[in-house]
Amino acid sequence: MKRVQDSVANGVFAELDGHEQVVFCADEASGLRAIIAIHSTTLGPALGGTRFYPYADEAAALTDVLNLARGMSYKAALAGLDLGGGKAVIIGDPATAKSEALLRAYGRFVQSLHGRYITACDVGTYSEDMDVVARECDFVTGRSTANGGAGDSSVLTAYGVFQGMRAAAEIAWGVPSLAGRTVGVAGVGKVGRHLVERLLEDDARVVVSDVSPEAVLRVLETHPEVRAAGSTDELVQDALDVYAPCALGGALTDDVVAGLKARVVCGAANNQLAHPGVEKLLADAGILYAPDYCVNSGGLIQVADELVGFDFERARQRSERIFDTTREVFRIADDEDVPPSVAADRIAERRMAAIGRRELWLRR
Repeated sequence: MKRVQDSVANGVFAELDGHEQVVFCADEASGLRAIIAIHSTTLGPALGGTRFYPYADEAAALTDVLNLARGMSYKAALAGLDLGGGKAVIIGDPATAKSEALLRAYGRFVQSLHGRYITACDVGTYSEDMDVVARECDFVTGRSTANGGAGDSSVLTAYGVFQGMRAAAEIAWGVPSLAGRTVGVAGVGKVGRHLVERLLEDDARVVVSDVSPEAVLRVLETHPEVRAAGSTDELVQDALDVYAPCALGGALTDDVVAGLKARVVCGAANNQLAHPGVEKLLADAGILYAPDYCVNSGGLIQVADELVGFDFERARQRSERIFDTTREVFRIADDEDVPPSVAADRIAERRMAAIGRRELWLRR
């Protein structure tokens, strides 16, 4: 096992954009190539999932992990948690590259950070994977229920997105309900599938898309009343009331915004804005955007609760407050005449500045 670069050994401070630490990890025996990014430990240890994905190259992986880690800092602050933000990416196809040896090597790297970073599940990793990582590491959450963990965090992630969508519906149509509204869900994997169920329970009409035909088929077999779009491009052009991006980031491009007919955008995907300025395009188009890191924090709330002895009902009640947090974001956006994404940033930044560095976890 070898640490290739710790922090900014290559001297590119500017590219790290305010992150406290970035660690490049490589283990030749297992084939592990990973990057761990710690954005902030102002409010507590950096908690964030491990994404296992076949990035085109290391530069693409670095860009993704930096964006994701920053988002986790803001997500934890906005959710009222005493946690900072971090993220990790493992470069490779989880279907072929994932192994016990690789996950354990990764666990040793996380352990070497002595609690500055706590890992969990993300795209391409599951609770059972975290059980393997935990065989080498004390700083793991999102474990399986069989090993005392909270299990699948996608349930509360979807629940929180639904609460944020209710808050957006109240602003857009005066009623905190999706009943009778047409909601397009792009990406029906772990989170999107649960979100579809919540929407149907609220009597919404649901249209779905996914790059995986099998994922769409699973939803249609369980819920024949759901309609499938031919592709996400077709879904975007559909006569939607709400568009819910629930796959990978960067879903809201200039072209997507130009083609959207939806009044509301509210989904589970991280880093939905393809570039700075998209938030203004949304506002100028009259589209109400519920910031992703505000509404998708239910999963973070769940795995954070595991750190103090998981109680599902306690985590669910805290996730339910995403409704109130989203309403507050919209209120500040209106009062300060800024897009909701800017308002959410300001709320998070004000909390981090007001509380300052939390030292208790360091003393532990």
